[in-house]
Amino acid sequence: MKKIKFIDACFKDHDDVILKDISMEISLGYIYTIIGPSGAGKSTFIKLINRLIDPTEGKILINERDIKDYDVIELRRKIGMVFQQPYLFEGTVEDNIKYGPMLKGKKNIDVEYYLSIVGLDKNYRKRKVDDLSGGEAQRVSIARSLANEPTVLLLDEPTSALDPASTQVIEDLVMELKNKLNLTIIWITHNMEQAKRVGDFTIFINNGKLVEYGNTKDFFSNPKNDVTRLFINGKLTKEGD
Repeated sequence: MKKIKFIDACFKDHDDVILKDISMEISLGYIYTIIGPSGAGKSTFIKLINRLIDPTEGKILINERDIKDYDVIELRRKIGMVFQQPYLFEGTVEDNIKYGPMLKGKKNIDVEYYLSIVGLDKNYRKRKVDDLSGGEAQRVSIARSLANEPTVLLLDEPTSALDPASTQVIEDLVMELKNKLNLTIIWITHNMEQAKRVGDFTIFINNGKLVEYGNTKDFFSNPKNDVTRLFINGKLTKEGD
């Protein structure tokens, strides 16, 4: 997998236009942070990438091949997703990490390896998920996704419910994983400072439209769009949408 391309992609929910005419390319091997007001269409954008939903108009290509031509189950293994609240299955940490690979028929799953790469020791494998803290549960959620050996990891505000210390752990972890596993990370955040810290590139979506995207440093230091400038300065009003 080398790149993901949006071509005039739209998504309508009945008469409501959630995303409109999105055209851009995502090159693999980087962290993309996605920012924008609540309800702008950020979550819809990443759900299109692993076919939780499909565009109602336009198309999305992966390696120049229509995303709809890929087997949806295999696609979701290669494009993992971690949500704001970690939805873990009942049982142990080990049960959760083994789940995806076992569905593919894999029997020898190195649970301790996946624990180690998210910074948890081997004693966690038999822990009940109900006994985990929020930060621990989010790390297990990431480990579960990594067990499917994805190329792309979608993160939908994974630290918004965490305290600052746990947030820092997740940020450091994700940046380390990008380098260690050559992952592409597409990360929705409502935290502008977080977007600056972790993003190689930043995407700004407002009112369902792609307003601006580019290198994160340039994006924040020299925005090209007036709406972008208003948003990053906390001055975007309804009239400025």
